[in-house]
Amino acid sequence: MNRFVLKAAVAAVTVVLTGTVYAWNEAGGEKDEALHLVGNADNGRDVYEVCSACHLPEGWGLPDGTFPQLAGQHHNVIIKQLADIRALNRDNPTMYPFALPSQIGGPQALADVVAYTAKLPMTPANGVGPGDDLKHGEQLYKDNCVRCHGENGEGNNEKFYPRIHGQHFNYIVRQFREIKSGARKNANPDMVKQVKEFSDKDLIAVCDYSSRIKPPAEMLAKSADWKNPDFQ
Repeated sequence: MNRFVLKAAVAAVTVVLTGTVYAWNEAGGEKDEALHLVGNADNGRDVYEVCSACHLPEGWGLPDGTFPQLAGQHHNVIIKQLADIRALNRDNPTMYPFALPSQIGGPQALADVVAYTAKLPMTPANGVGPGDDLKHGEQLYKDNCVRCHGENGEGNNEKFYPRIHGQHFNYIVRQFREIKSGARKNANPDMVKQVKEFSDKDLIAVCDYSSRIKPPAEMLAKSADWKNPDFQ
């Protein structure tokens, strides 16, 4: 077994909710090693070539929610999710084979690819929801999401809370449902408890509202037709 996988597997901090073990943000392992490395964006471009087949050369993912937008996402968030997938702490059978050290490299590769994706502008035309219950979604967001994800969906790098502004509606819905069902094992336990109280109507409304929060203009590509020159 890879030593980083082993470290993550035996890490001490877990929380038990509804009979399922949810590992949120354990200390040690590959994640911590990668977080303390300086990323090289030039090397990260080569690593990202593996990722671009699914997340697109622009890092924008797909509006159908199959793949999330990675462009502009917080450094710590992406490193944590990659390390969790590699340690089998987050189930992602589609991504797992491509995220392995044998495919993209060790902790330095994680730091490098995150340095690269941080440079990519976000799509100005992410997928949004139906738009028919936005007032309800806004109130749910204010009451439940602001504390972690921020008033404008900006998240928090230091606390590993992802940006959700500009993220595809269908992807947010899918993650919400997987967190609620327990399928996403590495979810923040505070969020696990919170979403248990949401009806499906609530879930759709708050995800719809979240998907419509626009990132700052300087983080967006100038056009939805922008192409990543590194892969042309």
